Amino acid sequence: MTTSVSEGAVAATVGAIVAAHRGQRGALLPILHAVQAELGCVPQEAVPVLARELNLSRADVHGVVTFYHDFRREPAGRTTVRICRAEACQALGADALVDCARERAGIGPGETTADGAVTLEQVFCLGNCALGPSIQAGGELLGRMSPDRLRKILDEAVSS
Repeated sequence: MTTSVSEGAVAATVGAIVAAHRGQRGALLPILHAVQAELGCVPQEAVPVLARELNLSRADVHGVVTFYHDFRREPAGRTTVRICRAEACQALGADALVDCARERAGIGPGETTADGAVTLEQVFCLGNCALGPSIQAGGELLGRMSPDRLRKILDEAVSS
């Protein structure tokens, strides 16, 4: 899956976002969040524009984008499923949920189905430890998740 925004549109969007943050100290992170909010990801075409506009190297910008897991290089699917892999959820069966997602949707953590229906992410705490294993699907936090319940969620996401 690739971003459907043209290179010129990416440059124009990034330029406008940078202009709105001009003069702000440490502006790279807020700018990257704004780019992702606007474009659905931080596309590769944005890296040289950001580097030029902020007087940074491309390596600096690329390093920040790839270091933080919240920044995407490709747009997410229509439904994002985040599986908690922190200790409490891990002890209560998070591995079985990842295996279930691989079997049912054919994707692992960090991947999106070919049809763009589902993106699977792993996170390291959703703050729902007492009800683990937990997931977040489409922004909704769900505890005591089982593979059967996850299969239904994935099936609904694919059919919508």
